[in-house]
Amino acid sequence: MPAHQFILNGQSVSVELPSDVPLLWVLRDVLGVKGPKYGCGVGVCGACTSHLDGEAFRPCIHPVGELAGREVMTIEGLGASGLHPVQEAWIAEDVAQCGFCQPGQIMAAVALLRTNLQPSDADIDAAMSDNVCRCGTYVRIRAAIKRAALLLRNGATAR
Repeated sequence: MPAHQFILNGQSVSVELPSDVPLLWVLRDVLGVKGPKYGCGVGVCGACTSHLDGEAFRPCIHPVGELAGREVMTIEGLGASGLHPVQEAWIAEDVAQCGFCQPGQIMAAVALLRTNLQPSDADIDAAMSDNVCRCGTYVRIRAAIKRAALLLRNGATAR
């Protein structure tokens, strides 16, 4: 089996697996990274949303063989040095209900705010539309994104 090396949450990792194994399985079952959740396995629910080279992506549909030398960040890496402003806003707005989708929701929100610190409701809806919340906390998600945008505009960074 080939060895696949990539950067995970700032650390170099290597796994010996078939190249077509989805990254989500590698994260959860091989590396013990449990933040990205299995929701659908076909990239439509957003529960596994993480970042690949700084962009939101779905590890459930990306084989580990595509990741050579690339950088993957999960919710665990986002909060490694303290809460990110999006995480702070999520807590302040009491977004989580069951919590299952929250890592993916937060990672999608971070990706949005990397490029748009003044998102309109339409911007938020477009960026978050592929992330499903079974509990329907979309109003609180939008409020948290707006709060996080304000925090970031005012210079907040991860602690």
